[in-house]
Amino acid sequence: MNLFAYTGGATVAAAKAGASVTHVDAAKGMVTWAKENASISGLSDAPIRWLVDDCGKFVEREIRRGNTYDAIIMDPPSYGRGPKGEIWKIEESIYPFLMNACKLLSDDPLFVLVNSYTTGLQPAVLSYLLHTALDGRHKGTVESSEIGLPVKGNGLILPCGAAGRWTGV
Repeated sequence: MNLFAYTGGATVAAAKAGASVTHVDAAKGMVTWAKENASISGLSDAPIRWLVDDCGKFVEREIRRGNTYDAIIMDPPSYGRGPKGEIWKIEESIYPFLMNACKLLSDDPLFVLVNSYTTGLQPAVLSYLLHTALDGRHKGTVESSEIGLPVKGNGLILPCGAAGRWTGV
């Protein structure tokens, strides 16, 4: 499952690797663009479920339906507004959202990947969130790191965000 899936880079990569993917984004234009990217990548007939939906509401419905997923990828925005004026602020929303999303993991999950371009959301915070969301339910390891762009002029890395990954045993 790819949440806050934007133009579908992770969806295309997962489908190319043979996964069945549920692609969820609230913006219809992004989902249309993602479908085009899948088509250009030769994946028009791949098992991808395309959904224009609020990720939080979708996750809550999937919990009620009893559906599960082997892997979760998410790239939540720093800030956003829902169609009814709902406000998403990553600092306030990511913890309850991640806790809910991890309820959708199958009995033998593969991984959970959280990507964030929010400055100030440190890799250690993502590690803590993943440990907390998965603690006691699934065995595995957590790794987090900075996302950065190399600067040619001085060889330094320009920090751009963080990524965290839980991988099942």
